[in-house]
Amino acid sequence: MDFRTLRAFVEVVRQGGFSQAAKAVFATQSTISKAVKQLEEEIGAPLLDRIGHRSLLTPVGEVVYRRGVRLLADRDDLIAELDEIRGLKRGVLKLGLPPVGSATLFAPLFAVYRRRYPGIEVRLAEYGSDELEERLRAGEIDFAGALLPTSAEFEWQEVRHEPLVALVPVGNPLSVESRLTLADLRQTPLILFDSGFTLNRIILDATRRAGFEPDIVARSSQIDFMVQLVAAGLGVAFLPRLIAAQRPDPAVRQVLLDEPGTEWIMAMCWRRGAFLSEAAKAWLALVGESISRPDTSV
Repeated sequence: MDFRTLRAFVEVVRQGGFSQAAKAVFATQSTISKAVKQLEEEIGAPLLDRIGHRSLLTPVGEVVYRRGVRLLADRDDLIAELDEIRGLKRGVLKLGLPPVGSATLFAPLFAVYRRRYPGIEVRLAEYGSDELEERLRAGEIDFAGALLPTSAEFEWQEVRHEPLVALVPVGNPLSVESRLTLADLRQTPLILFDSGFTLNRIILDATRRAGFEPDIVARSSQIDFMVQLVAAGLGVAFLPRLIAAQRPDPAVRQVLLDEPGTEWIMAMCWRRGAFLSEAAKAWLALVGESISRPDTSV
């Protein structure tokens, strides 16, 4: 059913005649007459009983008019809602972020995004990298914060590039070094993140390249707890330099990890070729701004 013919018919009823309806929709009377006739032919029954200069609704016309008014109202609401979404007055942004680094990198961006687009609802999911990638593949989230390298099925935009530091207990002979390699830590117990964290794979792949399997004494998803385990002398942990700098501890020394292939490169990823809503495009643009202009306070 053509909305134009339906609107012409509804206006004839509302305005009380064809000439009045033509003025209301800025059309000629013959255009309105043709539209109503086309609608009657499509439905297969007369909608108006024309008596002289008057037109009364037939029983079929009453049903079409009643439903038509609602359909046209819904159509107008739909157009208005789509205009709001296109204008970023409404919409939903679904983000998946890893626990490590998200507060530092993305909390300031959330604040800017919220100020710019207060009508956009942000739905946040926080998981390890493996779970985030699965949710991204399933289309449950628009973007995932992930460490590079990532799957070729995703497009990505780099957010931050940081070296790793080894968190070494003060008193350990290695704590006085300015740089460490993983070979230097061959005999040292390690404290790693829980399984599913890409940072774990980065460390374990590097230890294998160095020719040894590490002694893993603890795993956790809580950065502060891991720092305290190091402070207690349990072993050595690893964090991006940016994140470690925010968690100083007098019992822990932060030593640069001088190991190729262990850089912490955070990126914003999305499905290759996926549709990006206006809300999603606005977030990606903001991420790009944060790279070229790290101060996101404005």
